Amino acid sequence: MNPQIPETTTVGSYPTPIWLRSFSTKDNLRDAIMLVLKIQEDAGLDLLVDGELYRWNINHGETNGMIDYFIGPMHGIRKSLTRIESDGYRNQRGMAYRSEPAGIVVDKLGPGNLNLLKDYEFVKQFCHKPLKFTITSPYMLARVLSNKLYSDFNELVMAIAEILADQLIDIDADVIQIDEANLTGHPEDAEIAAQAINRTFKHVKGRKGVHLCFGNYGGQTVQQGTYDCLIGFINSLTCDHVVLEMARRPQADEKILREIKPEIGVGLGVIDIKDNQVESPDIIAKRIESAAKICGQERIHYVHPDCGMWMLPRSVADEKIRVLVKGRDLFAGRIS
Repeated sequence: MNPQIPETTTVGSYPTPIWLRSFSTKDNLRDAIMLVLKIQEDAGLDLLVDGELYRWNINHGETNGMIDYFIGPMHGIRKSLTRIESDGYRNQRGMAYRSEPAGIVVDKLGPGNLNLLKDYEFVKQFCHKPLKFTITSPYMLARVLSNKLYSDFNELVMAIAEILADQLIDIDADVIQIDEANLTGHPEDAEIAAQAINRTFKHVKGRKGVHLCFGNYGGQTVQQGTYDCLIGFINSLTCDHVVLEMARRPQADEKILREIKPEIGVGLGVIDIKDNQVESPDIIAKRIESAAKICGQERIHYVHPDCGMWMLPRSVADEKIRVLVKGRDLFAGRIS
């Protein structure tokens, strides 16, 4: 593909098929992952994602495994909580959207039974196109824990980063993406969040992406903030591209695209995942054109939905994937 034409991909998650929710077996998980990959292939996406279904757990279906899949297997985290511990967590800043922590850190953290390579290889066998593998950022994971061991929050964040970095050593995905949906509401933590993400990437040999959004829970924005407060964070990342929520954001947010340093490409959100209405290809093409006028079309490496699609009806998600490709192709046809 011409490098000046952005590739199409998704951010990560996909609606969990009903048969997997109803009967969670390894066979059904395999079938669901194969389905998600096939839908993306048929739509013509350039970079596929497994739908993050490898994280599926019926006990944590409401979060699509974004937190508990990573925290649950780790050594040093206690999951049972007293009422006092739960109440103390609710009083932490910025955690009103979550009633209790994912766990309490009571011992030195270790990987425990976490095995990202095993899950990646399970998916890889079904994929014959470039593949993206996604994980949650160490900063976001630390924010949902109560810390009873480490000297401060920063030390906890970096401990999680080291565990995740070791997990990624042998994963040869075309792109490894780290998802961060909490920092957008807490730009004062930009320095430690960036340090931890960069540490997590230290063994990655493929393309490195960082997804930065304002959250999506129940179709609602979780974090209140603006991108202009995060340009310093973005420019301190050692990644190949940033994956940005833009379709749902005010059009004025586009101005930050010109402030991103040239070494970092842009992943542009052009599909609104908080709305069941399916965009037209023309709307998608115009969103790409608008961003290209600001930062240059060669800077836009990918176009994609704003965030994961797991809360959409499957029929809507499938159609949004198809029109994403049509809209990108329409944009490409307009390039002189």
